[in-house]
Amino acid sequence: MRLNYTITLPIALVLAFAAIITLGSPGSEGTANKAQPKNAVENEGCLRCHGQNRYTYLNTESGDTVVKRMYQECTINRNVFYSSIHGNFKCIDCHSEDYDTFPHPGRLRMETAYTCNDCHADDPMYAKFNFEQITTDFEASVHSTKHSKEFTCWMCHNPHSYVNMARNEKDIHKTIEYSNSICLACHANKDQYQLLTNKDNPNILEKHEWLPNQASHFRSVRCIECHSAISDSTLVAHNIQTKDKAVKNCVECHSSNSRLMATLYKHEIQQQRNKAGFINSGILESSYVIGANRNYYLNILSLVIFGGTLLGIVIHTSLRILKRKKNV
Repeated sequence: MRLNYTITLPIALVLAFAAIITLGSPGSEGTANKAQPKNAVENEGCLRCHGQNRYTYLNTESGDTVVKRMYQECTINRNVFYSSIHGNFKCIDCHSEDYDTFPHPGRLRMETAYTCNDCHADDPMYAKFNFEQITTDFEASVHSTKHSKEFTCWMCHNPHSYVNMARNEKDIHKTIEYSNSICLACHANKDQYQLLTNKDNPNILEKHEWLPNQASHFRSVRCIECHSAISDSTLVAHNIQTKDKAVKNCVECHSSNSRLMATLYKHEIQQQRNKAGFINSGILESSYVIGANRNYYLNILSLVIFGGTLLGIVIHTSLRILKRKKNV
């Protein structure tokens, strides 16, 4: 049956005006200029299930609609993904197009996950990041030598959420928090830790009891500052050392040639090197490290003041002695 609608002119004007208000209102879902993430439409085919904690499907045997919980490791937060370093990708850029049917073909469970170098190696566009050297350093690390192929890039760098904080975040404390959260995702999580080993997960606080002002150190430096070998050719060190090689010498950081210059503050120093005499300019910009924050000219000035004060005392004492001898 066909339905015919007749709208009078006044009603039509009211509806049109309401539509304009709706499209122009801040936060409205109908905002005409609201920008969508690249490939959001294509990805929604996957995220309508994987973008929430539950999914529904039709049981073809019973004809019922079934609601199931989505496995946590298969749940992708839309906002986090579209803010990540791979947020402009389509799901099928990395995953098989055969996922377009449900139930998904069982063989897809065996699909090999890409590593970073599958895309980034030997590509002039990414040459400045030295992915090949990162791989070499990682393969020499305790993570690789102890766990072999079981420990992949994904263990630390989830491609659905990873953000390059070290290169893009101006607040060094946010970079520290983000980096340490990656380490603690396993080392402070027994369930995750035991995916790779049958050993008990060591208590982080107990293992670092020797560290003075422990909480301050945890807030101010990344785990990798003390637990990795410094690399001159990469921004973030990936050669994680065994626990017996961890840095425990305070002078390594608390000195004018602080280890932090080649690790935590490396990018900032490269970008904002001060040519006016600041030896540790990057550190001075972000925080105070006892024994590491020094200014060449201030050091000279302090020596001059100290020397002048000492000289003044000597002259004053000498004059007092001479005057006393004259009076005698």
